[in-house]
Amino acid sequence: MELSTLVRDITASISKLNTENTPLLTEVPYPCNMYDFIAGKIDRITPTEVVIDAGGVGYLLHISLNTFEVIKSEKEIKLYAHLIVREDSHTLFGFATVNERQMYVKLVGVNGVGPSTARMILSSMSVDDVVSAITNSNIAALKSIKGIGPKAAQRLVVELQDKLGGIGADSAYSLVAGGTQTEEATDALLALGFSRPAVAKILTRIIKDKGNNLSTEELIKKSLQLL
Repeated sequence: MELSTLVRDITASISKLNTENTPLLTEVPYPCNMYDFIAGKIDRITPTEVVIDAGGVGYLLHISLNTFEVIKSEKEIKLYAHLIVREDSHTLFGFATVNERQMYVKLVGVNGVGPSTARMILSSMSVDDVVSAITNSNIAALKSIKGIGPKAAQRLVVELQDKLGGIGADSAYSLVAGGTQTEEATDALLALGFSRPAVAKILTRIIKDKGNNLSTEELIKKSLQLL
């Protein structure tokens, strides 16, 4: 086969692949999960990052203030890792608990919330506090975090309010408004098999629309219409 014919055939094949929307090999996944955890001795540490000596290799992990408080006095640590891959950088983030990592992954999945902003959120609040703020649509608490404006706070609530199941303590999903009736309605709906995040979201919506004066029975009935 002549060289010109071979080049023409290869070019045609590439064009066909592109028209079929085949992903290019240079496409970089975001985020990328390559490491589960890294364990070893602390080589050096600051409130924002730590270098772990694991088998003679130094791993630089960016951390939240909450993680820093947990590990700052330790000599050997184990951090749960999450790798963010971009075309110009590979950045490791480390977390003292699986819960914190799970929350971080949820946060970076929200439109407009980048890796650094997600870390800032987890430096400003505990995981349970973030869960509570989102569950209760506490925009004011979320806006108080550096880098989070009204629109970003609203997106966090809208996109994550029903996606936090299993992250944080059960008490973090308790609703601030509504008092005893809300607690009783929550217990009843949980007993019926509904998940705590879904119950919290629906009761928050009902209380916001109807006020705090509904009886336990009314809360349950309205919730069952919406769940």
